[in-house]
Amino acid sequence: MQRMFTLKERIHGSDVPLLFRWQQTLGNYLATTGQDHVVRIWDRHGQLEEEIHLAGNYTAMEWDRDGDVLCSVCEKSSFLHMWDANQKKVIKVESGAKDTLTFLSWSKNDLHLAVGTTKGNLILYDHKIGRKVPILGKHNKKIFTGNWSNDNKLALGGMDNMVTVSDVNGKTLNQFSVRDQPSLVKFSVMKEGSRVETVDNTVSLVVGKKTLFFYKLYDPDNKVELAFQSQYGKIEAYEWYGDGYVMIGFSHGNFVAISTHSKEIGHELFLVRNHHDYLSSIAISPVLKYAASCGDTSIRIHDLRELSEINAIINIEDEPKGLKEIQWTTDGQLLAVSTARGGLHCYLTKLPMLGDTFGTKMAYLTSLLEVTVVNNVEGDPPMVVGIDVEPAFVACGPYHVAVGMNNRAWFYPLTEGETAKSKDHEYLGTIDNMSLNADYAAVLFEGKVQLHAINHDLHTAVEERETKLFPERPEFGKILSSALTNDFLVYATDTGSLHFFFIEDWIQVNIFHHMTTIKSIYPDTSGSHVALIDDKGEGVIYNPVNDSTLEIPSLPSNVQGLLWENNPFDKGVFIVHDDVDIYTYLFHRESIKGPHVSLVGKTHLPFTQKPLLLHNGSLTLQLASGKTTSLLLDTHSFLKVSEENNEQQVSNRKALEQAVSLHRWREAWKICSTLDDKQSWFRLGASAIHALDVDLAIRVYRCLSDAGMVLALEKLRDVEDSNLLAGSLASYIGEFDLAQDLLLASSHPVAALDLRRDLMDWDVALQLANRLDMKQIPYIAKEYGQQLEFTGNYTAALSNYEKAVTRKANYKSHDEICMAGMARTSLRLGDIRRGVHLAMQHPGRSLKKECGAILEGMKQYAEAAVLFEKGDFFDKAAAVNIKCKNWVKVGQLLPKVTSLKIHLQYAKAKEVDGKYPEAAEAYHNAKDFDNEIRIYLDHLRDPEKAVKIVKESGSTEGAKMVARFFIKLGDFGSAIQFLVLSKCNEEAFQMAQQHGQMETYAEIVGDDATMEDFKSIAVHFENDKNHFMAGKFFTKCGEYARALKHFLKSSPFNDGQEALEEAIKAVAIAKDNNLTQKLIDFLLGEADGKPRDPKYLFKLYIAIEHYSEAARTAIIISKEEQNNGNYRLAHNLLFSMMKELRARKIKIPLEMESNLMILHSYILVKSHVKRGDHLKAARMLIRVAENISKFPERMVYFVNFVRLMTWLVLCLARG
Repeated sequence: MQRMFTLKERIHGSDVPLLFRWQQTLGNYLATTGQDHVVRIWDRHGQLEEEIHLAGNYTAMEWDRDGDVLCSVCEKSSFLHMWDANQKKVIKVESGAKDTLTFLSWSKNDLHLAVGTTKGNLILYDHKIGRKVPILGKHNKKIFTGNWSNDNKLALGGMDNMVTVSDVNGKTLNQFSVRDQPSLVKFSVMKEGSRVETVDNTVSLVVGKKTLFFYKLYDPDNKVELAFQSQYGKIEAYEWYGDGYVMIGFSHGNFVAISTHSKEIGHELFLVRNHHDYLSSIAISPVLKYAASCGDTSIRIHDLRELSEINAIINIEDEPKGLKEIQWTTDGQLLAVSTARGGLHCYLTKLPMLGDTFGTKMAYLTSLLEVTVVNNVEGDPPMVVGIDVEPAFVACGPYHVAVGMNNRAWFYPLTEGETAKSKDHEYLGTIDNMSLNADYAAVLFEGKVQLHAINHDLHTAVEERETKLFPERPEFGKILSSALTNDFLVYATDTGSLHFFFIEDWIQVNIFHHMTTIKSIYPDTSGSHVALIDDKGEGVIYNPVNDSTLEIPSLPSNVQGLLWENNPFDKGVFIVHDDVDIYTYLFHRESIKGPHVSLVGKTHLPFTQKPLLLHNGSLTLQLASGKTTSLLLDTHSFLKVSEENNEQQVSNRKALEQAVSLHRWREAWKICSTLDDKQSWFRLGASAIHALDVDLAIRVYRCLSDAGMVLALEKLRDVEDSNLLAGSLASYIGEFDLAQDLLLASSHPVAALDLRRDLMDWDVALQLANRLDMKQIPYIAKEYGQQLEFTGNYTAALSNYEKAVTRKANYKSHDEICMAGMARTSLRLGDIRRGVHLAMQHPGRSLKKECGAILEGMKQYAEAAVLFEKGDFFDKAAAVNIKCKNWVKVGQLLPKVTSLKIHLQYAKAKEVDGKYPEAAEAYHNAKDFDNEIRIYLDHLRDPEKAVKIVKESGSTEGAKMVARFFIKLGDFGSAIQFLVLSKCNEEAFQMAQQHGQMETYAEIVGDDATMEDFKSIAVHFENDKNHFMAGKFFTKCGEYARALKHFLKSSPFNDGQEALEEAIKAVAIAKDNNLTQKLIDFLLGEADGKPRDPKYLFKLYIAIEHYSEAARTAIIISKEEQNNGNYRLAHNLLFSMMKELRARKIKIPLEMESNLMILHSYILVKSHVKRGDHLKAARMLIRVAENISKFPERMVYFVNFVRLMTWLVLCLARG
């Protein structure tokens, strides 16, 4: 807190603490007195105004309730020294008392003064009429404390330990005694229950500086005395505050708050030790809601709304002996504290919140005689302007700052260096408000506005423009608010008129009449829009260009001010504030909804802070201390998020909503880029469309890769008609009713009709077509009819179809669609004849199908069948004829019917009628082979046909029926065959066992049975000693050892060769070395001494892929065959073996290759001879002859034949 002035120690001649009192109400003067017998009166700035000399030491000094008169009394004098603050003169009034005057107190209601004396006498003095009423013996001893109540009761305390309560005439109403010396007598209200008291009903006082005593005037017998802990010390001071609460200061530094409510009386609400050594005084400012205590060398200030919070601490280090008494002015602006050495310090605790702005320049009061001008936005250094008076207002312009009070104003030019004061101006009344621009000042006083040049020297050439008084005519009424822009003076009157005066032309250019009184106006920086607040608390934005007004929604009930945003990026943003909250609004100059105002959000306004300037969402607030602070509006918190580069999704989404709501597109784009999700981009795109910002919307939808929207927006870039543009954009975001209204108001209203057609809103489209384009009615009626038909409103649909028919050759297709609709709806409405007639005439097949289905649903089968047949829907026609039992017609349609279901229904019907051949044929066409077989077996007795059908169709159920038929005939072999076909293997097996048909069953089963079936067959053959068949089926079921056993047992019999080959297959499949060795031993005769043909061994080796052994075996076999003369067989054996070995990339034995070559040469001889190539034949024979030992059967023949061929070759050689 700022120290205003200091009265040096011993200002009153000694280091004894002085007595001081602030002027009541106004607080313009401070009266002090001390041991030098002088009362000194100082102004608020510490300048001495008056000195009053007393005859002796002071005994009391007090101001009256209005601060007009200061009264002081002293020893050795019976005079009352009265100083008149208005006339600034001293008046001495003789009290008439014979003893020393010791006490005085002014009434709180009037100019009654109570004066007490040393002997306990009382003098009541009415200063207004100068009457004195002496009352002797009010107390027995010295009266030294007392106070007046709000209803003019007087409580006095004396050294006789008595307290009296008297009326204004001195009559004693109550009196009571206390245990010790009373002090600090006060009146207040003590609450009892829920009863609301407005009149002081309690006398409170301190008894012996130890207890707090309460005397209830309404209940004299129920006295309350509160004692406190001894560690607190003595009671130095106490004050009532709030709703029956008491603040008490104790000598040991404790600061206590208690309640006097009946249910909690004496309860300590708050306790703190404010001072270490001692506390000397406390004071409360109801205006500031602050409590202060002084002690030691410091002052501590608490907020009454939250006592635990210390608002300020003032340390006075240059007062080592400490502080004595503290007192606030009535308005709470100044706080004075006296010191133990006879000095006094005065502090500024609250400045009048006076300030003004022009653009981004601010001027505000920083001290009682100092104004600071700053422009933080442009970075200009602060300029401090010293002023001559404590102002009642401050006005700021681009080049001047003005202050003033009453009817005078002082203008200070804002120049670099020392500021010079221009001439002061006097006006015809007390100034209520002032506005400045570069050249002029507009001063509002007593319902008038005076517009004058600030510097008359610059306007001497145009005298008529120096000054002008408004309103120009009396009927305009009394001016309540005015404002000055660069170009206009704007003022509002109590008749609801708003006037615009153009300064350049010096003429009134516009008048707007509001429906009620305009209380305040707030033009934007250019003056193109003005915010009005009327006496109903409603607000509007007025546009003087077109006389339009826009309501400000959700306006607080107690508007204290309105500020427009000074940042060009926030154009249209303004705030409205009351005492508690700040409301942020956006004025939409252009949008799809037209110009309007929207509430963006709300921010809490800190207590006792006044908004001065709004720039870029940062609100500059003026504090009571004369300083400023800034507050970022909650609606602009996205600026802080953007600066901190916060990546949190939730914060960024909230920031995006704020940026979009304020049309801060640049910040919104950055946030969307950070979030990078479709939802955010769509939000930004929709907002850009709402704001008619087509270019931004195109950029956004390009980021979304929405080519369709980009192309649509590109087409709107050059649209100049704002309604057409807004309507088109509204349709893009789904606000179709708004879009229609805008398009109808545009230069191209048919676009509204096109919109409704695109939306298939046919009812509205028809209404619009009647107004805008009659030619479109048939096409819209057709579409509307289709929609109504779909929703089941057939009557309206038929009406629209009929309306849509054009009967024009060029629109044949259109008319056909309408006729089809008429046909369908006529049928739906029961007009069957007309519907069928229209459907038969219509060229389309699909309509006949649709109408046939409708008739079928209505159970009009005959008509439905005719339409189906006419449309070549033979299946549907046959089905409908079946429903109406028209079998003759069904039979005629059957050749064209493809539906199996219909054939089946027809077959069943014929079967019921006993027409079995037709039924069998119909079943066959329906592919119901089971029923066809049943008909042939049960009714037509044609098993051959049934068997043929079973074999062709593979029908399982049919096979069962045929099997049962053959069982009845005793043909068990055929029955088994068809049981197997029907997958009844178990039944077939049992039948084969019972009737000795197992081999038949086995042959039929083949490889299609299960392992269990194969094993059952094998066991059966095993039991019947049929080793060959048992071996085959044990092989099929995977029991290869048992299979080999039975094959070997079967080999000596007729099927031995086949048995050995099956045994080789079984061993090859088993891949079991033991089984393989067992078979080899058998083939070599190891078991019974009877070797088998080597070809089986060869086949075994081939089967088990032992190719080297197979090759050796093949050579042995081929030699044996050669020896037996079977040369071709031997050749084939070797050749096949050689191919097998080559295929498996196995090395061919040389012996095999040589033997094959010789055998091949032998076989080729006959071929060469037949062809007449004797030379080659001779060479082949020579090769054979060289190996003649390998052909023992033809040895003699070969020798003779070789000789003959040799002779023949020699003869041919010799010619």
